[in-house]
Amino acid sequence: MPEGPELHLASCYVNTMCKDLVFAGRVEKSVVSRNPEVPFESSAYRITATSRGKEVRLTLSPLPGAHPPQAPLDLVFRFGMSGSFQLVPADAPPKHAHLRFYTISPLPSRALCFVDIRRFGHWEVQGTWQPGRGPCILMEYEKFRENVLQNLTDKAFDKPICEALLDQKFFNGIGNYLRAEILHRLKIPPFEKARTVLEALKHRKLNPELTLSKKVKAKLENPDLLELCHLVPMEVIRLGGKGYGPNREDDFSTFRAWLRCYSVSGMSCLRDRCGRTIWFQGDPGPLAPKGGKSRKKHVKEKSIPDVTDLEDPMSTPKKKGPTRARKPGKKSQKGSLDPEAKGNVESTRGRKSQHRLKSSAAASPENDLGVPDGKKQLVTQVQTGRARKGKVNSKARLPPPSSLPP
Repeated sequence: MPEGPELHLASCYVNTMCKDLVFAGRVEKSVVSRNPEVPFESSAYRITATSRGKEVRLTLSPLPGAHPPQAPLDLVFRFGMSGSFQLVPADAPPKHAHLRFYTISPLPSRALCFVDIRRFGHWEVQGTWQPGRGPCILMEYEKFRENVLQNLTDKAFDKPICEALLDQKFFNGIGNYLRAEILHRLKIPPFEKARTVLEALKHRKLNPELTLSKKVKAKLENPDLLELCHLVPMEVIRLGGKGYGPNREDDFSTFRAWLRCYSVSGMSCLRDRCGRTIWFQGDPGPLAPKGGKSRKKHVKEKSIPDVTDLEDPMSTPKKKGPTRARKPGKKSQKGSLDPEAKGNVESTRGRKSQHRLKSSAAASPENDLGVPDGKKQLVTQVQTGRARKGKVNSKARLPPPSSLPP
């Protein structure tokens, strides 16, 4: 899910790509989107973007002399699970482009699209920043820190710290992967009580005799939880994001290599009470869900990049078949009722019955011409019984050789 850094990068992408573009016409919405229509049409306008936490605001500003005369229009976007902006040729919009803005200058015509594969994203016409969200962890750090430390009596801080970090009222921009990375760096158990963790920060003071540069250095070398809520997202921004712009795969590979905890091999994970998976290392903490069993992430080594979702065939144990399968031909021989096939007849006998049959056959003068008719009938009966019952008592079924008819 896009988090604070990704939405900030999305706004930077729009501002960079649309800086010299002039848009015109009406804003088009896909027929499958449940979001509202955008009642805006102009002969010439520009688009700029701003981000705040997990929201992005696009401003459509008509140029002087554009028709019809109208005020700028704000659209506030929340990206959901898969939202992003893409600038593409006007005649080749992406499959899941649910909102499209078309350019007229310079040529060729292009389209700025809000792309959302899962359709969890949302936009509001003439929207404002959502009032329940706190200050942005990126752009309003001092206000963000003050908002947290002055409201530690709030019931949100009765929860485990991993759950409190997802509360956008105080941590606007923090999401699932960021909380895991922040807690991992400080070795804080994810299910430690949030108030216990944060109250210690109220009394943290640097030596007043330190110079400003030394204070900054001390914070960078030993940041606290709230400082990391700002510094870790800034690291992601410097990486270039994990999916915005033309180099999507390269960005994601860089991001994946940057991760230390989230979905990393050897780390444990648990579901919190909101159903979200938290990744961590070591003790989960005293407020861990009862009955929840942490499981470790096992990932193929990076030295084998070709093996991803498929199992390594060299390491896959071979399954052993049932014991009967080790005797080739036995099953097919049991099913055969052909008395003329000597191999089949012998294979359905026990050792003693085979020996008795051979002895009687040697004593019979007709043996050179084949098995006598009486003996044929007996063999067929025995073989049929073994095929049906699976096992025959040869001593009970076969009479002594002297009683066989000539």
